[in-house]
Amino acid sequence: MQPSFFINHGGGPCFFLEPGPMRRAWAPLEDYLTGFAARLPKRPDALVVISGHWEDKVPRIHFGGSPSLLYDYGGFPPHTYALEWPAPGSPILAARIATLLDDAGIETARETARGWDHGVFVPLKIAFPNAEIPVVQLSLRQDLDPGAHLALGRALAPLRAENVLIIGSGQSYHNIGGFFSGTMFDRAAESFDRWLQASMNDPATREQALRDWRHAPGACAAHPREEHLLPLMVAAGAATGEAAHLDFAATVLGKPLSGYRFG
Repeated sequence: MQPSFFINHGGGPCFFLEPGPMRRAWAPLEDYLTGFAARLPKRPDALVVISGHWEDKVPRIHFGGSPSLLYDYGGFPPHTYALEWPAPGSPILAARIATLLDDAGIETARETARGWDHGVFVPLKIAFPNAEIPVVQLSLRQDLDPGAHLALGRALAPLRAENVLIIGSGQSYHNIGGFFSGTMFDRAAESFDRWLQASMNDPATREQALRDWRHAPGACAAHPREEHLLPLMVAAGAATGEAAHLDFAATVLGKPLSGYRFG
């Protein structure tokens, strides 16, 4: 049985910059991702990734066999727009996901042309550099409804017993302006991170806490828009009732980040 994860995917392609302040700022997360695969119970047969960088009206499943990369960032050096990570897709797994979601009454759509965004290829290029394990990406819903994304995770849960690793790729803190601002934003970030860590601890109350996340201290300062938090809902939903573990904790650009392992 594979666990499910919520990982922080970092600030664009910062892991691939030349040594300097920005590369150093994200070094704790780069180190975590470098050792990620070695900490799994066994090598997964496939990965399902839900990224904070893809939204659609309904969850859209990538059926492509060899997706390209989508360099959905700006202002970085030219070499970061030539990164490669040629992991295969898996139309067979995509069809399995479509069946699971249909059985759960969740409407879906298909995708074949879109490239993998940097919420997929940036962290996975660090975690799985050999690009050998098939990947299927699944979009968020545009309405960003927490309960709907928890339900999406619950529908995907059977994949864990099929040796498929479910990864929600986002950020526990995602306020770009706040990263470069001072004390007020620091306090809000710290308050929200404490709430998030405490809320993950109790499987009996975790999902209700996530549904009501906007009422948490510092919530809207940490996430002016919640698309980077919603992958956490999917990962948590895929392990309803199971324990959560703080798998990553660090301070980046003055703000705390936390990542979680479920199950």
